[in-house]
Amino acid sequence: MKKFICLITAAAAAAAALPAAACAPDEESERTTYTIDAAYDGGNTLSGRCTVDYFNSTNDEITALKFNLWGNAFREGAACSPVPGEYAAKAYHNGKASYGGMEATCAEGGEASLGGDDENILEIALETPIYPDQRASVAIDFTLTLADVNARTGVAEGCVNLGNFYPVLCARGREGWAEHAYCATGDPFVSETADYKVTISMPESYTAAASGELVSESVADGQKVCTYALDNARDFALVLSEEFQVTRTEADGVPVLYYHCGYQRADEISAAASAALSYFSEAFGDYPYPVYSVVQTGLFQGGMEYPGLSMISDEATGTEAVQAAVHETAHQWWYAAVGSDQYNESWQDEGLAEYSALLFFENHPEYGLTKAGLEDGATKSYRAYFSVYSQLFEGADTSMSRPLDKFAGTYEYVNIAYNKGLLLFSAVHEACGEHFLRALGDYFSAYAYKIAPPEGLIAAFCRYADCEGIFKSFLEGNVII
Repeated sequence: MKKFICLITAAAAAAAALPAAACAPDEESERTTYTIDAAYDGGNTLSGRCTVDYFNSTNDEITALKFNLWGNAFREGAACSPVPGEYAAKAYHNGKASYGGMEATCAEGGEASLGGDDENILEIALETPIYPDQRASVAIDFTLTLADVNARTGVAEGCVNLGNFYPVLCARGREGWAEHAYCATGDPFVSETADYKVTISMPESYTAAASGELVSESVADGQKVCTYALDNARDFALVLSEEFQVTRTEADGVPVLYYHCGYQRADEISAAASAALSYFSEAFGDYPYPVYSVVQTGLFQGGMEYPGLSMISDEATGTEAVQAAVHETAHQWWYAAVGSDQYNESWQDEGLAEYSALLFFENHPEYGLTKAGLEDGATKSYRAYFSVYSQLFEGADTSMSRPLDKFAGTYEYVNIAYNKGLLLFSAVHEACGEHFLRALGDYFSAYAYKIAPPEGLIAAFCRYADCEGIFKSFLEGNVII
C-alpha cells in the first residue's frame, strides 16, 4: 500500500512471524481453489457463494477451517475503525461515518461459528477431518454490506472497491491458523496462494476491473455477467464503475489495462505502469500473472495492491500518481508473488517495494526522480518524525519488526515501514554492490508463491555480503540516521 502523509500529532515487541516452509505450495504443487459466484445490486450490497476446495499441504490433521471476514471491520461498533481518524473527512465522502458489515454462513461441508477478537473469524468445523495431502470442500454463503467510503472495500466516489470482499482463508503456519483482527494502520492481510475462478453479476452499465483474466462475458436482461480466472494468487479484487475509460498498453506481452474516469494524463500513468512491469520483470523475475490492471479510484490512501490489480487514489495526480503506480507495481513481486507476514513485519514488503520504486526511477531518468533525491526525502521525513516523537513521548520507538497495532498511527508507520525501509535497503545495496539485484532474484526464486520469513530475505543478501549487522541495527531500532 502506498501512503501519502501529512504531519500529524499522535500519541513494542514484535510478534513471531509466520514460518515459510509449511505456509504455501510452490508453483507446481497442488493448491486450494476458490470458486466465487457473486452479484452486485448496484447499491451497497454484494452477495454470493464462496466454495473453497482446501488442499492440506501441512503435516497436520485439520478438523476446522478458519476464514477472515474483513468486511466486518466496517460494521458499526467494530473495535477498530477501518479508517484512521486523520483520514476520516477524506474517506467518508457523504460527510459522515458510514457503516457496512459481512454476514456468512456455511452452506455445505461443516458447521460455522463466528469468533475472533472482533467478530472477524468464521470457523467451520468440518464434517470429516482433512489429512495431509487430502482435500475437502466447504461452501459459504455471504452478504457484504458496503459502506459509503473511499477505501479498499466500499462504495467510493464513482467506483465500487471490492478488495477483501469474500471469506479469505487464514494463513496456516506451524502453530496453526494466523488470526489477525483488522487494523487501520497498514495491511493486516496474510494469506496463502490459491487458484481462483470468480463470476460476478452486475448491472450492465458497469465495467469491471479485476485481478484475473477475463474468461467470459455476457449480457442479458439488464445484467452483465463476467467470469475471471487467476492462479497462484494470494487474493482476488475487483473495482466496478459506470464511468470507466480504459487505456491499454503492453509490457513484454502482458496486457496492462489502466482504468480511470476521464483522467487527463491517463497515458502517462499507463506508460509508467507498463515500464515498471517490464523493469521489475527483468530485474527480479517474470511477472507471474496473465494481465495487470491499474485502477484509479476513490481511496483515502495513495494506493493499494492486490495480485494482478493495483488501486491508485484519484486524488493522486502528476508525479504522486506515477510514484504510486510504480510502488504498487513493485508489490506484484513483494507481497503478491513473494508473500510475507504483513501484520508483524510490514517493512519486509513495504520497504522493499519503496526501494524497488527507487531503482526504477534511477533507471528511468525521464521521470525526474533521482536516487539521491528519493533517499534525501526519506531521510528528512524520518528525521522529522524522530524529532517530533522524541519531544512528544520522551523518546521514539524506531524498531521496525513489530505488529501493526504497536504503531501509534499512520505517521509513525509510514516513516518506519516506508522511509526507514527504503534507507535499510539502500544500506544493504551499498554493502552488496553489483550483487544486490542477484540477491533479490534469488529471494524471488526461493519464495515465489510462499510466505517468506524475514530470515529468508536476510539470508538472500548475506550470501553476497555481511549484511546481518545492517538488518539487526535497523530492525531493532539501534541505527542512527
